[in-house]
Amino acid sequence: MPAVSPELRASGVPVPTQPPGTREQPSPSGHGGDGSGPRKRAVLPGPLRLPLRLGPADREVLWLYLWTRIGIWTTAYCVRWVFPPTGDSRDVKPVLAPFQQWDWYHYLHIAQQGYFPGQAGPWQSGWDNREAFFPGFPLVLRAVHVVVPSWAAAGLLVSFVAGAFAVLALARIARLYLPDPGAGTRTVLFLLLSPCAIFLAVGYTEALFLAFALPAWLAAQRRNWPLAAVLTALATSVRISGLFVAAAIALHFLLTTRTRKEWRSLPWLALPALSAGIYSWYLHGHTGDWMAWKHAEERGWYRDFHAPWDAWTTTWHSAFGHTQASGYAFMFQAELAAMVVGLLLVGLLAWRRRWAEALYIGLSLWALGTSYWYTSIPRATLLWWPLWIGLAGWSLRNPRVKTVYLSLAVPLMGAYSLAFLSGRWAG
Repeated sequence: MPAVSPELRASGVPVPTQPPGTREQPSPSGHGGDGSGPRKRAVLPGPLRLPLRLGPADREVLWLYLWTRIGIWTTAYCVRWVFPPTGDSRDVKPVLAPFQQWDWYHYLHIAQQGYFPGQAGPWQSGWDNREAFFPGFPLVLRAVHVVVPSWAAAGLLVSFVAGAFAVLALARIARLYLPDPGAGTRTVLFLLLSPCAIFLAVGYTEALFLAFALPAWLAAQRRNWPLAAVLTALATSVRISGLFVAAAIALHFLLTTRTRKEWRSLPWLALPALSAGIYSWYLHGHTGDWMAWKHAEERGWYRDFHAPWDAWTTTWHSAFGHTQASGYAFMFQAELAAMVVGLLLVGLLAWRRRWAEALYIGLSLWALGTSYWYTSIPRATLLWWPLWIGLAGWSLRNPRVKTVYLSLAVPLMGAYSLAFLSGRWAG
């Protein structure tokens, strides 16, 4: 039996007791821990084995995922008619136009042209600072475009498939933490109806990142360190946040590893740093700057370092000081609210001694909360899986929590979706 994580033991929730690499045994009710129903124990060969079999609970999660995608596509269709290019227009935008907003064009240009087309780069005025975006999503987008002629459709397909893998992994993680058989579905419901859920359905990096990061965390919980490292390295190729996942998994490894055999897996945990290092090496070869991606963020999005209290003050002034247009002011208000939620979450995780997850959220907040002002913190909540699992657990203890959450989150999701799909800034 593997050593049990101190953070899980302290949290008071059930933890898996199977040896690493084995399937969960059927419960007395006849259902296995992953919702796949009664079956014999099966061990897949090799250190990078993946639990791929889908059970009833997994299929329920996928149905929920599909119907929420249909809801977003329906909203996008309506936006084309309700928000035409001009107020008296009798024409509507192309069917996929609502999904092509903001950062999508950076990913598209990288996939089409690469990072430095025609010797262009940050040494030129008007440069779009595209090197701030890691190459994972553009590479996948370019590969899918080989068989999907429309770039926009290819981007949507990438996020659609990646999102399915992400929600399956999230549900399985939730079932490790929470005893209720419906915990996985409820956790996924809270994520898919969260205020910024629109970003999981468009050609952005969130869905692809989670498709790697969540299975990586699941593999770490099952003590499959090589698989966790490989998946985290892939997540790091999509977003720098993958290094935060790597730090959390490394801390989890240090807190839970007891045997000499397991300590031999320690070198695997350096793999995500190699992923980020290769990208930095590539940028250095073209710009002479090892931190070119970070300096691009500073030039384009004011992500140069500022003290946390200065960043809070600037964001507060932007939200309530009547210095920004109302749409931007509202989004700055959302940034402040998301920061408060994140700080409360870190405090709760630390209080329950779930140190690895607290480290992951804490590093995310530090990176996002030390810029000139807050940017994209509400979007980052999509990546905070302890938040959605915690809300699900709370709602299972107090059914009113689900009612309150859905009553507040669904209207906010509608507002964010309309803002993004109509071309307004949504973080």
